[in-house]
Amino acid sequence: MQFLRKAWYMAGWADEIGEAGLARRIAGRPTFLYRLADGSIAALLDRCPHRFAPLSKGTRDGDRVVCGYHGLAFTPDGHCAHNPFAARIPAGSDIPAFAVAERDGIAWVWGDEPSTADPALIPDFGFIPDTAHSRTVRGYTLMQANYEYGTDNLLDLSHIEFVHKGTFAGQGVIFAGQHSVTVEADTLHSNWWMPDIAPPSVAYGIFPPDAKVDHWLDMRWNAPASMRLYVGVAPHGAPREAGFEVPQAHILTPADEHSTHYFWSTTRFNDLDDAGVDAMLKALFGEAFDLEDKPMIEAAYDNVRGRDFWQEKPLSLGIDQGGTRARRILEKMRAQERATG
Repeated sequence: MQFLRKAWYMAGWADEIGEAGLARRIAGRPTFLYRLADGSIAALLDRCPHRFAPLSKGTRDGDRVVCGYHGLAFTPDGHCAHNPFAARIPAGSDIPAFAVAERDGIAWVWGDEPSTADPALIPDFGFIPDTAHSRTVRGYTLMQANYEYGTDNLLDLSHIEFVHKGTFAGQGVIFAGQHSVTVEADTLHSNWWMPDIAPPSVAYGIFPPDAKVDHWLDMRWNAPASMRLYVGVAPHGAPREAGFEVPQAHILTPADEHSTHYFWSTTRFNDLDDAGVDAMLKALFGEAFDLEDKPMIEAAYDNVRGRDFWQEKPLSLGIDQGGTRARRILEKMRAQERATG
């Protein structure tokens, strides 16, 4: 499978990358990320060129990584700097190094040559780091399905009425809503607007049960699969600012063609020092993704594994246009990369 090259992939939460480093397959490439003495992050192909042992199973010599199999040592730019068996460094011993950017508590890895990396293409997730007025709960799960199937799920939030009965419980709000899909430059928006309804579950305890509210689910997508969701509720007819809005991150990184790293976060602005609220949210979202979303996506993908999505003639219900258009945008971007080499 061709993965988009000129794009940033989330490798992990920045605080996952400590002294021991982090080994993670990203877009088909085994990747080892580790911190240098100055605190910055380096990323190398996690494969020694001698007998292909993972460098993540080796040791550190300052900012160098030493292969745990035969002792070749590599600098952060992938240069082989030491051969314990001879003074000469063998030809072909250097390994690929990848451009890394740390922003908003996320470590991003560029999919192409480091010289082409463009930090301006990193999507904004500025709400993730904790502030004096907010706290963010984060999570991760590995999904045994192609990442575009995860994107389909997130850009079509109508599934909450059926998949999330044990957690988010749509209670029919989607059927009272209006769905829209728009594209602005390289950003796709798949939004739901649900006016004049009873308070949804996310607003329990904030609005009286007999109140009438306006509810929105605004999803922003950037290639390859970085999504930001705003979940909001306001008194019916009032400006959005009169209510509240919960920002969430849903970022999918393909490990390979058939598996996906799913990173998520939700930010709150109340009870900031209550660790119990964090634990409750982590349990709720963990249940929603691990026990509801993931099994359904994996089972659906297993039915078409290895087959071309369009040749399977997927039925359109209208509400799935977000995922459809994201797939078409990715196809166009990949085609452009093939055409330009």
